[in-house]
Amino acid sequence: MDLKIDISIVIPLFNEVESLPELHAWIKRVMDENSLAYEIVFIDDGSKDGSWNVVEGLGKINTEVKGIKFQRNYGKSAALQKGFEVVLGDVVITMDADLQDSPDEIPELYRMIMEDDFDVVSGWKKKRYDPITKTIPTKLYNWAARRITGIKLHDFNCGLKAYKNIVVKSIELYGDMHRYIPPLAKYAGFTNIGEKVVQHKARKYGVTKFGLNRFLNGPLDLMTVAFMGKFGKKPMHFFGAIGTLLFMIGFGFALYLGIDKLFIDKSARLISERTEFYISLSAMIIGTQFFLAGFVSELIGRSSSSRNNYLVESTLNVD
Repeated sequence: MDLKIDISIVIPLFNEVESLPELHAWIKRVMDENSLAYEIVFIDDGSKDGSWNVVEGLGKINTEVKGIKFQRNYGKSAALQKGFEVVLGDVVITMDADLQDSPDEIPELYRMIMEDDFDVVSGWKKKRYDPITKTIPTKLYNWAARRITGIKLHDFNCGLKAYKNIVVKSIELYGDMHRYIPPLAKYAGFTNIGEKVVQHKARKYGVTKFGLNRFLNGPLDLMTVAFMGKFGKKPMHFFGAIGTLLFMIGFGFALYLGIDKLFIDKSARLISERTEFYISLSAMIIGTQFFLAGFVSELIGRSSSSRNNYLVESTLNVD
């Protein structure tokens, strides 16, 4: 009979050979002190510095250590997705491998999930040890994310988070969607999302693995998540509404010009010489294009294998 696992800790890593032994020892101490059954799932995202050799060594001395190694670097979202697929714990904790997230936070995160019944608890690094070139864009990004998603979190991108097992089994990560797991959970129906102030440690070894491209990719991914969450299964509601509005505006302009020329001011300039004509024509063309985009999106969605994937919370007398 398999031992029940309280906590699964998923740790994506890329070239973190120096920090892994210290992180493992820290986690093990915290888990043992709190008598929690656990597993640590290291996801090596194509490291080239011997990180996998360290993971293999840790697995030999601690059977709770599991590992997956990618052939090449696929990114944090891919690593988390693969980790979520194999976890067995009632509560799933994600944290970074660079020692900037403190394992001492894990017991309280676990309690908030199990006793307070949160679906997701996101860490908030209220006091950060990052350069101003990172903190200011982060504040703007978090502000935009709160406005767009309606989730009142201060730190969407904090790597230290806790989830019910069912949450991580119900969402799919790709691209750079790891930044938006709380919105993905919300759109999947898990709306009880909490927040906890957590410690932020200064980086002890190595350098950050994220470049300036995150400042561009982040907002683009935010718009993708928001759109897919609201209109992923009904794109015509989005494209069709915009297309209809633009077409009606254009048609209204055209109707006004025709009535004005035929019945009000017959000596006025030709319709084709008036600016309003080209505004109305452009609006109708663009509106039609939006409408057609909605139809094409619906056709694509109809052929999608996930078009009828709906999360079922419980059943009664159903085989």
